[in-house]
Amino acid sequence: MSNPPSSSLLEELGRRLGPKGFTRDPADLAPWLKDWRKRFSGAAAAMLSPASTEEVSDIVRLCAEARVALVPQGGNTSMAGGATPDGSGDALLLSLRRMNRIRSISAESNIAVAEAGVILADLHDAAGAVGRRFPLTLGARGSATIGGLVSTNAGGTQVLRFGTMRGLVLGIEAVFADGTVFNGLAPLKKDNRGYDLRQLLVGAEGTLGIVTAASLKLVPAIGARSVAWIGLESPERALALLGLLDNAVGDAVESFELVPQSALDLVLRHVPGTRTPLADAHPWHVLVEAVAPMVAPSPEKALSRALGAALETGVIDDAVIAASEAQAEAFWRIRDSISEAEKADGPAAKHDLSVEVSVMPRFMVEAAPAVEARFPGTRVIAFGHLGDGNVHFNVRAPAGAGPEWPEGEGAAVTSFVHDLVVAAGGSISAEHGIGQMRLAELARLGDPARLAAMRAIKQALDPHGILNPGKLVPPFGPAQDRLA
Repeated sequence: MSNPPSSSLLEELGRRLGPKGFTRDPADLAPWLKDWRKRFSGAAAAMLSPASTEEVSDIVRLCAEARVALVPQGGNTSMAGGATPDGSGDALLLSLRRMNRIRSISAESNIAVAEAGVILADLHDAAGAVGRRFPLTLGARGSATIGGLVSTNAGGTQVLRFGTMRGLVLGIEAVFADGTVFNGLAPLKKDNRGYDLRQLLVGAEGTLGIVTAASLKLVPAIGARSVAWIGLESPERALALLGLLDNAVGDAVESFELVPQSALDLVLRHVPGTRTPLADAHPWHVLVEAVAPMVAPSPEKALSRALGAALETGVIDDAVIAASEAQAEAFWRIRDSISEAEKADGPAAKHDLSVEVSVMPRFMVEAAPAVEARFPGTRVIAFGHLGDGNVHFNVRAPAGAGPEWPEGEGAAVTSFVHDLVVAAGGSISAEHGIGQMRLAELARLGDPARLAAMRAIKQALDPHGILNPGKLVPPFGPAQDRLA
């Protein structure tokens, strides 16, 4: 159990960090005390904004001695309330945004070392300036930070080829709960010295240590890309198309996004300037992007041939390949605007789930009508990264429902959806994390052995529970869940 910070601790932190690094001004704190989706809000005694790893170490050491909780935060783009303090006001908000240096970047080694506060879009620009790219992108790239992306094991639209953040992190620097610094930035390809602390910290949501910097994998810049919009009959056909493209185009395919007609209709209705890519409506659509580096031929011919074969065999019903960069961006704008259109249309219970890739088409086809039958008036929109078995399974509220619906009847909807996911052998969080939003559901549905191990690791590395309390790790349940 943590303690509220004493006046002497706050004075000491203010003295060490100075006016740029310490504030108790409610106006300064207010924007950072509510999560990105406006579902969670909290309070904090102060906001600490260190400018170096040494300052982070000092902060954590002082707070550990005083048993005061710290809530680390980057761009505050968490989709699960993972960076929002509770309402007690006893915690200190630890902002990493001032630690925004790219310490090094090398085209020769294909490695960038970026501090936790570096914004993803800025890393993209820096990599582009040396003829490389960081192959992870998402809608919040203009505000999401490297520390947050590491701590949540972020995904995005390029996971199909490059994997999640876990596969792109080559090394980590972090501060543990006693203030000691883990110097693990060296990007060693082979290191057999025991437990991989780097991978333990990726996806830990700041509950085991404060990530201060990361060594990240870069890849060659894109020389050419080809983007296509495809209409087809079903998710099963989409999976068949993915297999066909894998054989014909190979690793050039970086994105494969599945979009139902209902989602496209919402975007066309609510997002000005969007237009349907195909002349006719189709039950489902797929957005495909294939790329090639500077020295390789354009993937357009291979993609065109593959789509032609898919048309001839009836796998797909129609397709168009973007004729320009502007048209390619217009295709992507549709996909990126689905959440915006959903929000404009009304409240929804949103789920970020995964099952095995081979199971996902059947799951989507069977789960949607099951939910709509169990909760009359609801409407399911399932879309996203079919190629890696992750879709956003969102249940729109019945017509006329108010903004409180997701926390009211929507909570029962969420439990029902999660039950279906677990029955299918899947995960209730594919890429957004657990945070506080899914904590109770993880406790209810999590494998007992996994939960016991998570609690034991948390207890070992943060025995006083000061790092991001109330996130990711469910509190102890029945005695049988405890490790002896």
